Amino acid sequence: MATRQNSTNGKPKSPRIQVVLPELICEQLNILAENESRTVSNMAKVLIQQGIKNHLKREAKSQTSDTAVNTENFRDTLERQSIKRLKGAPQRIRYTKKSENK
Repeated sequence: MATRQNSTNGKPKSPRIQVVLPELICEQLNILAENESRTVSNMAKVLIQQGIKNHLKREAKSQTSDTAVNTENFRDTLERQSIKRLKGAPQRIRYTKKSENK
């Protein structure tokens, strides 16, 4: 769970998290931050934001493709069914009220 601290003026700071990284990833993060003139913390924030954005896009695509597959299956099932054609003009249906027995 992220912890939230207060600044000296009493306003809440952004939530903080602590992450343990393997040395290789930490070195790569340092290199990326240096190349983009960012702090390591800011670079980590940017990469996390991009990762979440990409994850949500993939998730949305998979849901869309699932819907498309379901639609195709439904359409195929309907097309395979034998359909009996109606003959003649449609008839009117007349509704009558039931008489109440007293």
